[in-house]
Amino acid sequence: MQFTSEILPGLIKSIADTIERNEEEVTALDQVCGDGDHIINLQRGIDALIQQSTEFTELDWKPALQKIGMTLLTTMGGASGSLFGTLFISMSKAIVETDSLTQAGFSDAYMQGVEAVKKRGKSDAGEKTMLDVLIPVAEVMQQGVVSADKLAVFLENVSQAAVQGMESTKDMLATKGRASYLGDKTIGHIDAGARTSQLMICAMVEVCKRRLKAKG
Repeated sequence: MQFTSEILPGLIKSIADTIERNEEEVTALDQVCGDGDHIINLQRGIDALIQQSTEFTELDWKPALQKIGMTLLTTMGGASGSLFGTLFISMSKAIVETDSLTQAGFSDAYMQGVEAVKKRGKSDAGEKTMLDVLIPVAEVMQQGVVSADKLAVFLENVSQAAVQGMESTKDMLATKGRASYLGDKTIGHIDAGARTSQLMICAMVEVCKRRLKAKG
């Protein structure tokens, strides 16, 4: 099964709804280990995407992802805006397929996007950031392509990797950003960026699952 960009409005709406439902929880997490404005910046970017969502359906994947990245970069601000913008812009550059995306095509582009985020943030897994979700998801995607997993299995594994990655940040010591100045106080709390990354990935997975089920 392949997906065209017409799925994007549904993905964005699902992300917006999920983030809104978990707004209080994420804010509380960010007040412990961050600046407390992560959810505000994120929702600003999501709102901008919602306003343009119908435009994305008129574009092939490469320009659609480029537009998403530039929108997040210019509307979110802060570190999150830079990192999410980098993710999607780098994915756009890596896209080979145009009209529709296969599991392999998306996985390769996503992996390159994550590598760009690592370079931009000068960070890696194990440092209590969004990368503790993004990296294991990328690895599971690559494994799924090599194993030729059916899409339903592929999606479930992606969701599980996101949740496990998010939960792993609870026992980590923060070494990046404002949280790094709090030392041991960050241990025992899930990273807000990891939580929102997991929520968004799982929201997108659910949309894809519903599409797959509808196809029979």
